[in-house]
Amino acid sequence: MIGILKRPIVTEKMTELQDKGFYAFEVDLHANKISIAQAVEKKFNVSVVSVRTIRHKGKAKSQMTRKGRFAGRTSMWKKAIVRLKAGEKIELFQNV
Repeated sequence: MIGILKRPIVTEKMTELQDKGFYAFEVDLHANKISIAQAVEKKFNVSVVSVRTIRHKGKAKSQMTRKGRFAGRTSMWKKAIVRLKAGEKIELFQNV
């Protein structure tokens, strides 16, 4: 369970969904829904109803320099949207 949850994702859209009990986290690429739910329940002491996961592909980036074109990619990452039991909240997000 160590290292499954990397960071919370706080955006306008996710802030609006917090009223309905949805919270988003960046998670490890190899984590599955069951391990994500267990990690959230253990860390925040809440009950998880459902987990949705999204794998974001890395973007291709290029930059022109004096010596020519420099090309690369950003890293892949995985996002998990967690729905909590009705009436439960994660206090970490309330202070942001």
